[in-house]
Amino acid sequence: MNLNETTVVGDFHVEKPLTPKRTRMEEFWLLFGQNRLAIMGLFIFILFFCCAITGLFLTSGSKPVFDPSLVRLEEKLRPPFSKPNFDLLEPSQVPTLGFYLMGTDDLGRDVFSRMLQGAWVSLTVGFVAVGISVLIGIFLGGIAGYFGQHYIKIDQILWTLFLVSGTGLVFLGVTRLGTALLLLCLAYIVYAVLTRHRSREKATPTWRSVFHINAVSVDTLIMRIVDIMLCFPSFFLILTVVAILPASIYNIMIVIGLTSWMGTTRFVRAEFLSLREQDFVAAAKALGIGNLRIIFRHMMPNAVAPVLVSATIGIASAILTEAGLSFLGFGVPPPHATWGNILSDGKNFIFDAPWLTFIPGITILIVVLSFNLFGEGLRDVLNPKLRERH
Repeated sequence: MNLNETTVVGDFHVEKPLTPKRTRMEEFWLLFGQNRLAIMGLFIFILFFCCAITGLFLTSGSKPVFDPSLVRLEEKLRPPFSKPNFDLLEPSQVPTLGFYLMGTDDLGRDVFSRMLQGAWVSLTVGFVAVGISVLIGIFLGGIAGYFGQHYIKIDQILWTLFLVSGTGLVFLGVTRLGTALLLLCLAYIVYAVLTRHRSREKATPTWRSVFHINAVSVDTLIMRIVDIMLCFPSFFLILTVVAILPASIYNIMIVIGLTSWMGTTRFVRAEFLSLREQDFVAAAKALGIGNLRIIFRHMMPNAVAPVLVSATIGIASAILTEAGLSFLGFGVPPPHATWGNILSDGKNFIFDAPWLTFIPGITILIVVLSFNLFGEGLRDVLNPKLRERH
């Protein structure tokens, strides 16, 4: 294999070595390193991740190093960097650092300890919620883009919705309505089995034949669901569902994930609509490869770029949503500390103890901004047109 380039100089042929081609990772870091704001966003993201992991170990357990729930009423509303009154405190109440790095709140709890615990809560909610939304978006977007022209009967859609709704209502505790829907679906299944031998000539007209609606394409069905979900204000929809469900960090993560998958679905669908016409997909079908393997083995790696960008920016949105819910009192329940409820506790002391408002507020601003800058940098680097110019 000849790795040299032959150049004709007069009557001589001179071979010079070709410049080795950069790998994808090298090209990625070359382009990413040119965006200083994206580098700064990545640095803050790594710092936030390390603080969250550290906070998990330092604020959990029976005897945590930093106890975010320890009440010191004698030390309430102490400013940052102030030293405690050792004469009024027991040895177990003395702060670990020997002073209050970020001050204390109205109950004398160490704000620094609560911010460490809140970092882990925000990281968990952000990543798990985005993970749920990305999985749903990839699944629905892949189906809409790959099986877009396949048709589903209207009655199948309706009974599937009844079945899912009944199961969900039973899970949420609405047993009467949920059980009624499940029994209705069971009755339909029995009816369909008993009447499947009837001929088409003896079939009676149904509402589908009256309105000339027999089936709908997969793409149309999924995208209309996306349009309907986008019509609802996301935060108020989340607020309503969270108010109904019991207060739990798991419910917060699930609800945010189930209401933020629409953008990922659109991105994946657009990529699949383009990729399904490519030659490698036609070759895979000609070789008899199954649809699932074509989707997840051959098409999904080529469609993951916009998903990464959407997920990165989605983490920032999930952190903001959780902070907003906690600020309103519908977020993670006590005794867990979150940046939102720290901010909520400080709103009544904005003039007497402004650090209770500024510290969590500025932290949320910096972390969310870093994710957005990092996401914008990823979008620019993963843009094929930008890669071609380099």
